[in-house]
Amino acid sequence: MRAVAVSAFRAVPEAVEVPDPVAEPGRVLVKVAAAGLNPVDWLIADGMLDGVAPHVFPLVMGADFAGTATAVGDGVTRFAVGDEIFGQVGGAAIGKGSYASYVSVSEGAPVARAPKSVPLADAAALPVAGMTAAQILEAAAVREGESLLVIGAGGGVGTYLTQLAAARDVRVLAAVRGEARQRMGALGAAVTVDTTAQDLAAAVRDEYPDGVDALVDLVSRTKEDFAANAALVHDGGVALTSLHQEDPARAPQGVEVIGFEMAPSGELLATLAQAVDAGQLKIDIEARVPLEQAPAAIAKSRSGGARGKTLIIP
Repeated sequence: MRAVAVSAFRAVPEAVEVPDPVAEPGRVLVKVAAAGLNPVDWLIADGMLDGVAPHVFPLVMGADFAGTATAVGDGVTRFAVGDEIFGQVGGAAIGKGSYASYVSVSEGAPVARAPKSVPLADAAALPVAGMTAAQILEAAAVREGESLLVIGAGGGVGTYLTQLAAARDVRVLAAVRGEARQRMGALGAAVTVDTTAQDLAAAVRDEYPDGVDALVDLVSRTKEDFAANAALVHDGGVALTSLHQEDPARAPQGVEVIGFEMAPSGELLATLAQAVDAGQLKIDIEARVPLEQAPAAIAKSRSGGARGKTLIIP
């Protein structure tokens, strides 16, 4: 089958031929309708988890998928042939990813039945970003009427987070870059700041002179950048970062810092699918690209040029 893989850490992704997977005991074989592109996919291909988990090469990239079950292994009871499902590929070794024509997933992996109200392929844009957004919102613990500054609101996680927070009547200030500004109001943002044209700190202080109740920073890659953004939170507020092992001393005194890591589950995926079918959550897709063009889409993601979600279509 065709797949997008790297031959070694930090190698250039290529469309290649790899053996077809099979439905081993406890696993489901899925014909992939689409794979969702996430930055973590190329970070893993660069070696982010080298020494943490075993890898197999050629390393087929990707985690998110949506597709149709074509075979089930012995002992599988949750799914049957013909079921339309979506979720994350998982396993003891990294390298059997979703940028492929077929995937084999464990019945116990974060997998659920796909929402019925959208095309099956679109569900591939939901797992990592949707679960991350939902769990970030719980960790930040913002309440109705409070203010939430989301930096990086135009990306996959940010668009879901904006919608989920707005549905709770949280006032979302969405910080985005360029053209992403045009769609944030429709996703529920009360205020949108284009950081390519406006000073973020000044724009936030115009709305909240004493600072916002909570910050979710999906962009900063250094503690210094995060600390500057956390200064926009008032005393007693919360600042959440995707940086690992954040030093609380970097945040202003009186601001609680929360470091976040997503914990995937099939139950949460099912809840998100229900929200989509109820019209409470829109899947915002920027681009759909054929598998052969996935390397260019990965390069665009690396450069920071992607907005919304990109689907890879086998």
